[in-house]
Amino acid sequence: MKNHAAMRPNESDPMSCAFFEARAALERDEVPVGAVIVRAGAIISRAGNQTLGDKDPTAHAEVLAIRRACREEGSERLSGCDLYVTLEPCAMCAAAISFARLRRLYFAAPDPKSGGVEHGPRFFAQTTCHHAPEIYGGIRASEGAGMLTSFFMARR
Repeated sequence: MKNHAAMRPNESDPMSCAFFEARAALERDEVPVGAVIVRAGAIISRAGNQTLGDKDPTAHAEVLAIRRACREEGSERLSGCDLYVTLEPCAMCAAAISFARLRRLYFAAPDPKSGGVEHGPRFFAQTTCHHAPEIYGGIRASEGAGMLTSFFMARR
């Protein structure tokens, strides 16, 4: 999908904005994952994957959105904020979510291979986890899974 910028998301729907960021990542030839962070109904940060562009394995959409939100809020804690992301976070991102003290996590597609929330290490269920957000998975799951499947099939 080219020129997704012409298709502005509904700003009052955070998951639509996360998918917008995922499509922007796709246009940069990045794995199409997008994330937004919301406080009191307003988006305070947004990001798409940038691991290739930044040459940084930690430049996942969730981590970038958390970094930007922390700068915006002037704090390393994002209590009272919610994260919307198009794919189940990996273990690294789950740890960042915990350390940032995000209130809620909403995600689209599950990730049986690399997920760290409902799959794999199930980070928030570990006794060593200091904070676990409320978790709501499967929101627009088929859309998120379809975008990723198409991306990886095109590379085979």
